[in-house]
Amino acid sequence: MKGKTKTALISGITGQDGSYLTEFLLRKNYIVHGLIRRSSTFNTSRIEHLYDDPHNKNVRLFLHYSDVIDSDTIYKIISEIRPNEIYNLAAQSHVKVSFELPEYTANVDGLGALRILEAIKDLGFRTKFYQASSSEMFGSSPPPQNEGTPFMPRSPYAIAKLFAHNITINYRNAYGIFACSGISFNHESPRRGETFVTRKITMAVAKIVAGKQEKLFLGNLDAKRDWGFAPEYVKAMWLMLQQRKPDDFVIATGESHSVREFVELAFKLAGLNWKRYVRIDPRYFRPTEVNNLLGDPSKAARVLKWKPKVKFKSLVKIMLNSDLKQLGIKKDLLE
Repeated sequence: MKGKTKTALISGITGQDGSYLTEFLLRKNYIVHGLIRRSSTFNTSRIEHLYDDPHNKNVRLFLHYSDVIDSDTIYKIISEIRPNEIYNLAAQSHVKVSFELPEYTANVDGLGALRILEAIKDLGFRTKFYQASSSEMFGSSPPPQNEGTPFMPRSPYAIAKLFAHNITINYRNAYGIFACSGISFNHESPRRGETFVTRKITMAVAKIVAGKQEKLFLGNLDAKRDWGFAPEYVKAMWLMLQQRKPDDFVIATGESHSVREFVELAFKLAGLNWKRYVRIDPRYFRPTEVNNLLGDPSKAARVLKWKPKVKFKSLVKIMLNSDLKQLGIKKDLLE
């Protein structure tokens, strides 16, 4: 494909990762197609700045109504587009919600990958496939976790992701499909959904500064995670599909911080004492907790030449600055 424009298909294009990956691929002159679910309201806010009327000239982003639970439309779209690369980012991605919607989570996060792989196999295209695997698959395995660490999932979300991860490896070995899994540890940004703990914290701090919120209710403050910056992680996804041979990689920063540390830093940056505002609500605890996720990204550094630049403190600043700005508060609070 050297010298030719590549075509990529992204499921989950309207999510945090999907929007950043779309920007990244468009900068590399890809034609990008995205799958979006049909609903009565628009859920394309993260990619609105990228979208153009398909009737215009030189348009390189196209959206298609589909769902990874619908084999027929997946098959039809892949057959028509004939993409060089497919990035499966579609998921019910909230761990706590997966305990309430386990069957739906398994259908989307697990079987969704299988449906795409089946289409690739049956159509016989030389399509490269990326599966968005998750550090949650490691579960209760002690840190640090790398590509050889045993998986011990602790939630329906993690179990569904593990199925997708393993079926990706199986189709790579059984059918010769260029299929990779990126085992991404937590990666955040100002585009993170507000129900996820990091964005919930930074938005709450911004609202407290603005006088629009009084308290922040959280669950387990002692859980530790390896938090990175989402725009850097989508580059790693792309790099995996540019290698000569398909393989699986842990994508992480190599640092672990607790939710408590995130809270303390976010409030401190805004000049506030977190203990005055934060309360614990048992409803936010999970039936089975994951205590400590800490990735070892040395393989990605060695093979992909990928290293994260944005570390913990900078990440919290980026997210808090964005939320303060969104509420009309001057950013110099943090400078």
